[in-house]
Amino acid sequence: MAFAGDRVVVLEPSMVNIHQLARRVAASDISVLLLGETGCGKEILAETVHRHSRRKDRPMLRLNCAALSESLLESELFGHEKGAFSGATQTKSGLLEIVNGGTVFLDEVGEMPLSLQAKLLRVIEDRKVTRVGGLRPRDINVRFVTATNRNLSAEVALGTFRADLYYRFNGVALHIPPLRERPSEIEPLATMFLERAAKEAGRRPPRLSPEVRVLLRRHTWPGNVRELRNIAERALAVCADSDTITMDHLPVEEMARAATALRDHAQAPAISPHAPMSPTRGRSERQRIADALQQCAGNQSSAAKMLGISRTTLVSRLIEYNLPRPRARRRRD
Repeated sequence: MAFAGDRVVVLEPSMVNIHQLARRVAASDISVLLLGETGCGKEILAETVHRHSRRKDRPMLRLNCAALSESLLESELFGHEKGAFSGATQTKSGLLEIVNGGTVFLDEVGEMPLSLQAKLLRVIEDRKVTRVGGLRPRDINVRFVTATNRNLSAEVALGTFRADLYYRFNGVALHIPPLRERPSEIEPLATMFLERAAKEAGRRPPRLSPEVRVLLRRHTWPGNVRELRNIAERALAVCADSDTITMDHLPVEEMARAATALRDHAQAPAISPHAPMSPTRGRSERQRIADALQQCAGNQSSAAKMLGISRTTLVSRLIEYNLPRPRARRRRD
C-alpha cells in the first residue's frame, strides 16, 4: 500500500484487510501499533488512521525516535522552559502541546531510551505534559500511533522496552507484510512512482519494458516500498528522454547483491540473546556481526536491524566477542 497524493495502491487481500481494519479502528481513540520491516509502508498506514479519524482536521505529528538524541527528543516532545538547560535561551512549547487534538505518529519507537519511555508513559496515563525545567503540567489530548520494525514483545522480555508502555501502545496491532509478499502491488506501485516523478519533472511518464516487469516481479525487495520508489525515481532520471524504462536504467547488480544478502540473512541461524555459546556457533555469529557492521558502515543501530536483534544485544555481543565498537562512518557512493 502506498499513497500518491490521494491515490492508494491496495491490491493484495492481506493489505485490503489491514486497510479496512485501519479505517475501522480510526474512528476510536485507541492506540495503534504498526509492525513491519523498514520501508514497508508503516507511515502510510499511520496517515490512513489519521485521515479517517475524528482528528483528521487537526495536525498529525511525525517523529522518528531514532533520529534524535534522548535529550533532544524529550525537549521536542515535551517542550522546555527558558534556562532549563544550556542553550535554552527561551521557552519552547513541546510538539505534544502544539499538536493538541491531533495525532502523534512515533516511528521507530523501539529505539526510544528507557528513561524517556517512563516519562512518556506518565504523559499518556495522565494526559498531561510538563515542559523540561517546568513545574506546571499542561493538559493535552492526542492520539498515539506508533511503528517499529522490531519485535517489541521480545524487547520487553529483554528488559529494553517497558512492558507497561508496550501495552499502552499495543491497543490494536497491524502487521504490514513486506513487499515481496505483495506481488500484485509491485508493478502498479512502480508505475505510480514513475508517474509522480515524471509529473514533477514536467515530462511524460515512461513505460516499463517487458524485461523490467519480469525483474520487478522476481526481485525480493529487501528495502520494500522505499527501495522500489528510489529505483523508479532513479530510472526516470537515468532514462533521459526515452519513453521506455529498460534493464540499462536499473541498478541490476546492486539489486542482486541486496537480494542475496536478504536470502543469506533468512537462511542464517538467528542470533539469540539467551542461547548458550559454543565455539562453532560463536565463530559464526562473530563473523556475521562483523560483516553486518561493515555493510552498515559501522552504524550499530542499522547493523542490529540487519541481524534482527536489538542494539542492546548487539553491544553485548561486541563485548563478548571482543569486537571493537566502531564509530559510524559516512558511506562512499
